[in-house]
Amino acid sequence: MVSRSFDGEYIARIIKMLGFAAVRGSSSRGGGPALLGMKSHLEKGDSVAFTIDGPRGPKYVAKPGPVLLSRLTSLPMAAFYVAIESAWVLNTWDRFVVPKPFSKALARISTKMYVPQDAEDAQMDAFHRQLQAALERVTSFAEANVGRVGSAEHPILKAK
Repeated sequence: MVSRSFDGEYIARIIKMLGFAAVRGSSSRGGGPALLGMKSHLEKGDSVAFTIDGPRGPKYVAKPGPVLLSRLTSLPMAAFYVAIESAWVLNTWDRFVVPKPFSKALARISTKMYVPQDAEDAQMDAFHRQLQAALERVTSFAEANVGRVGSAEHPILKAK
């Protein structure tokens, strides 16, 4: 799910290039229909992704949409983050990042999290906190290690 804002258009294009279905909406505008649109894409076998912090932030704070979609579909959710070593940072609320040519990038993905269809409000809150914690872990790891991509310092990050 990508915001209907101007900068959301760039994000939607990138998401499509990565093989995800880009459904326009947000927690503040068109979220319900967009969530149903994402459910429809999942039922067709497509992958979907959220820009998790919503159109107004705060930055890196997860909205409940992924948890709701996981409960609705019985499919797992996961948090991911892509750190960029060298980038231009725009003067926007979320400090939008545009990678510089030939910059190193490191993507980190959390383990899958399943939300049962019968999850009640308290459980949904717990899954939302779990998603937030996963986002913080992958963000921290990627930011701390992006400079080591392609080096011999860490076998997981070594270029092949």
